[in-house]
Amino acid sequence: MAKNTENIIREKQNSLIKHRAENQSPTDILRSFEGKVNLSWLLPPSFEQRWWHQVRGYRTSPAWHTYYLTPPQVNSILKANEYSFKVPEFDGKNLSSVMGFDSNQLPANAPIEDRRSAATCLQTRGMLYGVFDGHAGCACAQALSERLFYYIAVSLLPHETLMELENAMESGRALHPILQWHKHPNDYFSKEASRLYFSSLRTYWQELLDLSVPGEQPDVAEALVTAFKRLDNDISLEAQVGDPNAFLHYWVLRVAFSGATACVAHIDGNELNVANTGDGRAVLGVQEPDGSFSALTLTNDHNAQNESEVKRVRSEHPQSEAKTVVKQDRLLGLLMPFRAFGDVKFKWSIDLQRRVLESGPDQLHENEHAKFIPPNYHTPPYLTAEPEVTRHRLRPQDRFLVIGSDGLWETLHRQEVVRIVGEHLTGVHQQQPVSVGGYKVTLGQMQGLLQERKARISSTFEDQNAATHLIRHAVGNNEFGLVDHERLSKMLSLPEELARMYRDDITIIIVQFNPHVIGGQ
Repeated sequence: MAKNTENIIREKQNSLIKHRAENQSPTDILRSFEGKVNLSWLLPPSFEQRWWHQVRGYRTSPAWHTYYLTPPQVNSILKANEYSFKVPEFDGKNLSSVMGFDSNQLPANAPIEDRRSAATCLQTRGMLYGVFDGHAGCACAQALSERLFYYIAVSLLPHETLMELENAMESGRALHPILQWHKHPNDYFSKEASRLYFSSLRTYWQELLDLSVPGEQPDVAEALVTAFKRLDNDISLEAQVGDPNAFLHYWVLRVAFSGATACVAHIDGNELNVANTGDGRAVLGVQEPDGSFSALTLTNDHNAQNESEVKRVRSEHPQSEAKTVVKQDRLLGLLMPFRAFGDVKFKWSIDLQRRVLESGPDQLHENEHAKFIPPNYHTPPYLTAEPEVTRHRLRPQDRFLVIGSDGLWETLHRQEVVRIVGEHLTGVHQQQPVSVGGYKVTLGQMQGLLQERKARISSTFEDQNAATHLIRHAVGNNEFGLVDHERLSKMLSLPEELARMYRDDITIIIVQFNPHVIGGQ
């Protein structure tokens, strides 16, 4: 039988204490654990004091105690960030291939570094969904969640509509809305930066207007690639130019020096296009004739586990850097994703970095990552925001799409993800033989497993939100694939310093399709 959660936690505490006794720094300790980015400059200024205070607390206490959360308390935590949207019906018939979507987030970092967005393109009626996974802070992911969909929507507009936008601006008329956002009430939008963001967006659509041809319809895949690259370029340019407003100057630098991956889906009728930059993932849940669900992955991870991605990175730099450009499964030995927005430390020349930082506000100099130059930094850029785009024509058997940050896929296999979601959405659990994964179980334990299965069937609709249901499994599953309330309680009550060692932030969007509309089209 696998060790229970409490023993594992105690082992990790002992490991921390041992590291402390050997006089290792917090950076060294973090480096021994798998994090998103392995950098000393990611630590906030107060981290050193808080870390040692916590470790000293472990040494003087006989044991570390978790709080036992009741089921209502667990539900309160899990449901805090859930959001659902149902596509309106017209004349009693749902004319959209999308019935609606569920989304949710569960933080591990404090504050959470993931972001999510969902919106309808009002000019094309296509729907956009995005999950953004930040690192070195949440600033870049926040900017993407506010800006990227506007860049995509504008990229999809025909010449005539772009002309209407520009004419309205020139004459001082109100602009027709470009997006209808579907936001959680707590989703933050930075009002201070909105004028700057709009100015950059207008410059972009003016350039698109000059390049487009009347009567020509933009290609969706090309529009996605162009939008990703242009926004990343604008993030870089805004940081270089700065802003007279001290707050905005600091903000654009924070956005540029932090980073984020992005996984975005555009759905219009039967056409699904997924653009991915980094290690987020989009997986289709396909219902087989026997009612079971299989997974169809629509994205490639851009990291060291992807051999073609490693070859791409190495091919873009001299042979002399073959051993350093990818080191210890990280870009320059530091960054786990091989594609990302922001992260100008991996894109700008050293001279440009120094010039921008010298003219930046004092607050930036207090941030350790601003002073750091990656080792073996000879031929930048080492990082790109260019996405890989996958086209897929939806079929009636394609029942839902799961977009998740890597925090989800690190805890659950894709096939398990679609099984959990598929069973939840259909309300039917596949009655397969109970699998115990090679463990020796007593008759009493087997009876317990069967009772849990029975209880699980009766509580199919405990979570109305499919993303919440999936997070419950991702955090609370035991070795038999069943939600263990005790494990769930302990994982959700971990203090900040420990939570990140067990899992990453988890952000999920689940889009449910209408097979009747898809089949009719």
